[in-house]
Amino acid sequence: MDYQFKDIEKKWQSFWAANQTFKADSQSSKPKYYVLDMFPYPSGAGLHVGHPLGYIASDIFARYKRLKGFNVLHPMGYDSFGLPAEQYAIQTGQHPAITTEDNIATYRRQLDQIGFSFDWSREVRTSSPDYYKWTQWIFMQLFNSWYNKDADKAQSIDTLIAHLEQSGSKGINAVSDDDTASFTAEEWKALSHDEKQTELLKYRLTYLRESTVNWCAALGTVLANDEVKDGFSERGGYPVEQKKMMQWSMRITAYAERLLQGLDNIDWPDPLKEMQRNWIGKSVGAMVKFSLESKVLSPESGAEVSYLEVFTTRVDTIFGVTTIVIAPEHELVQTLTTPEHKAEIDACIAQTKKKSELDRMADTKTISGAFTGSYVINPLNGAKVPVWIADYVLAGYGTGCVMGVPSGDQRDYLFAKHFDLPIIPILDIQNIEVEADPTKEGKYINSDFINGLGYKEATTVVIAKLEELGMGYGKINYRMRDAIFGRQRYWGEPVPVYFKDGLPYLIEESELPLILPEVDKYLPTESGEPPLARAENWKYASPKSSPKERTSEINEVNSFSFGEGGGEALYEYELSTMPGWAGSSWYWYRYMDAQNSTEFASKEAIAYWKDVDLYIGGSEHATGHLLYSRFWNKFLKDLGLVGEEEPFKKLINQGMIQGRSNFVYRVNDDEGRGTNTFVSFGLKGEYKTTALHVDVNIVENEILDTQKFKKWREDFADAEFILENGKYICGVEVEKMSKSKFNVVNPDDIIERYGADTLRMYEMFLGPLEQSKPWNTNGIEGVFKFLRKFWRLFHNDAWEFNVSDAEPNKAEYKSLHKIIRKVEEDVDRFSFNTSVSSFMIAVNELTDLKCNKRSILQDMVLILSPYAPHICEELWVLLGNEAGTLSYAPYPKFNAEYLVENEFAYPVSINGKTKMNLNLSLSLDNSEVEELVKANTDVQRYLEGKTLKKVIVVKGRIINLVI
Repeated sequence: MDYQFKDIEKKWQSFWAANQTFKADSQSSKPKYYVLDMFPYPSGAGLHVGHPLGYIASDIFARYKRLKGFNVLHPMGYDSFGLPAEQYAIQTGQHPAITTEDNIATYRRQLDQIGFSFDWSREVRTSSPDYYKWTQWIFMQLFNSWYNKDADKAQSIDTLIAHLEQSGSKGINAVSDDDTASFTAEEWKALSHDEKQTELLKYRLTYLRESTVNWCAALGTVLANDEVKDGFSERGGYPVEQKKMMQWSMRITAYAERLLQGLDNIDWPDPLKEMQRNWIGKSVGAMVKFSLESKVLSPESGAEVSYLEVFTTRVDTIFGVTTIVIAPEHELVQTLTTPEHKAEIDACIAQTKKKSELDRMADTKTISGAFTGSYVINPLNGAKVPVWIADYVLAGYGTGCVMGVPSGDQRDYLFAKHFDLPIIPILDIQNIEVEADPTKEGKYINSDFINGLGYKEATTVVIAKLEELGMGYGKINYRMRDAIFGRQRYWGEPVPVYFKDGLPYLIEESELPLILPEVDKYLPTESGEPPLARAENWKYASPKSSPKERTSEINEVNSFSFGEGGGEALYEYELSTMPGWAGSSWYWYRYMDAQNSTEFASKEAIAYWKDVDLYIGGSEHATGHLLYSRFWNKFLKDLGLVGEEEPFKKLINQGMIQGRSNFVYRVNDDEGRGTNTFVSFGLKGEYKTTALHVDVNIVENEILDTQKFKKWREDFADAEFILENGKYICGVEVEKMSKSKFNVVNPDDIIERYGADTLRMYEMFLGPLEQSKPWNTNGIEGVFKFLRKFWRLFHNDAWEFNVSDAEPNKAEYKSLHKIIRKVEEDVDRFSFNTSVSSFMIAVNELTDLKCNKRSILQDMVLILSPYAPHICEELWVLLGNEAGTLSYAPYPKFNAEYLVENEFAYPVSINGKTKMNLNLSLSLDNSEVEELVKANTDVQRYLEGKTLKKVIVVKGRIINLVI
């Protein structure tokens, strides 16, 4: 039969599922190879043709590695907590779990029909209680840990408590809050239980504190910086403002140096590693105290504040300071603001709240700020320096204060020019007439005791002087801040915490998972609390009673009180849920042992699989998922739970498949109003027109199906067309694939028409994996024809299976071994697009040779199978092999001898005119070649009896006969 791709693909997809062909064994003598894709969020729209690009590449590599003798783990799951399902729940009232389940069913159907070799027995879903039980468990380990800088690792909080009880805070070198107190052992022991817990919270790796967050009232949640653009939420375009809230945070800053150094040991794209380096933002500098002209009281602690402290990487420029600029959300802003400046300060703060921190850092053009009316004193020359606020200073970076040196920093320079502040040159070669000069060259001027010194010497002298005065010291700082770990939303992991007397406590590990409760609505409460506050009787009962008794208490008690009396106390749970990145920060370990109910993964499974050998996903996750995953992995290693410092050995960022939009051109009347007449692209210059996106699925090779267009939208039912050569030609533009642009191509449609193998090969054929490229179905026909031609090699003219057991000739062996070597080289360097081209060349060569030799074609099936598995499975069985053995057969061995050229087709010329080609062995010397040429009957025919005067032989090049 002809190539019946629909029947073939359904047959083998069913076979793989029924036989669990790709189920990985965690106890194998084979070397392991772990191939992982960034798991998808299952959206309602399902997959479009851009989504499977990375999955196809990873699947080719996984199948190739199996052929190469590796035990391959290639799993798939779903990052199934997320905002879209919750937004749909808010709009419709349907529980997000139902929406998510429906969406997963669509994704699974689409993934199955593309023919991926996933081990579905290890499927994970982050929204499943069996999974998020362990996300909650990892949170608990973080809560019960602190970072010991001397050991350079996380340790149990019990070790910190033991140290405090024995020696007090003396000798503790920890990553902690800035306001941690000092204690003797006796003072520590004298503290109340609540006081101790309050102090320990300043050390824990996950902790509560007031943070400035991106609050979106319309979505009712805090958004990450990368979810905010130009002051609006990326999803929905709702206004976002800066707001202070009590939030859970993760002390990722403890791992800043390890995260930075670890980048040198992983095979990741350099641009992505640079993004993480910049995000971590290591800088070497100094802390400097500027005394306040008048002491003030902290509005938060009530303590007396006598100075503002800044971190600077250019302490050598301290004599050029003309302003101290603090963040608009700094705790002392209102305290430092004098009455006559209050209106300006309040206006500046209100404007700042409309911007995300990313926007504030990125916006270098807008100059805004306000003077507080207060001053500080430069510690080295006693100069009086005004205190301003400006939105380019962030409260969470450093101390929330910076020293303004307009002669050496362009932003400070523009700020000073805008507000008419002084600009002091501090180096003898500085040119600051039109812009700041950040040079470190030259000698210092206007700089007191460092005048005449160079940069390095001056920096050392200034830091020494500050330390002598007790007004500063050298320090390493990082731009990265602790990660906010909470959302005021419903559809996320519950945080396994309850509150007693205002302090957080963990529930018992035996009570995990803490199940997401039912609520009547998925919106915040009328009083602004998160949706979980709507859960009826969702309280934590005292651990004194049994789980059964606590369940009974929760069901029976509607109101409760803390403290003495009234029976067992019930406590409030944390009402925020975990952020979207929580479940994705460890999921690769769950794949190693997905059904384990007693551990997140067994020690044996972790010891065998170790880490991910190949990870494929988008670069947009550089400072989110990919950073948080490295953080959690390092933490788990510190606790001895995993063995590897880094989770992903090699990372590839696949490019984006862009949409190829089509346009129709509506003719406008004289008043500019659109008519129902549409003019073809080549004629639109003759009319006034408006370009409209049209569904690409009713366009083929830029030709519009006008009848389908009329049915596409009701208002186009009576459309008229101005054609060119009887056809309506559409315009074309490459844009992001989007439903709003009607350029989304559903893989279901491609598979229905051409098959999954064609889709797989065509997506690879479009271009290099890492590069973005436009989707263009115009070329897909060629790939389909290639597969049909490959099928034809195994069949005669009547489409009967027909292969020969005869020995292949040299040309056939040469064609085979060229493709063996080429595909090996291409796959090993992830150059899948060039392999597809080489396959086409090889099949053309074998077709021309009329090759139907079993030994050649069987190896061709093996080589092509990672790319086009369905057709190859079918041919493998037709060749007489057992069904299901193709995936684990050995990859053909390359033999270089078949590519050695031992013959040459000599062009034979007579008096300089080429007459024929003659195949001769390259082992012959010139005299032997001459004798064979003279004896050749075709040569004799061309000589026509004329006398041969001379034979010129250039070995391996040409033969010329002179007559």
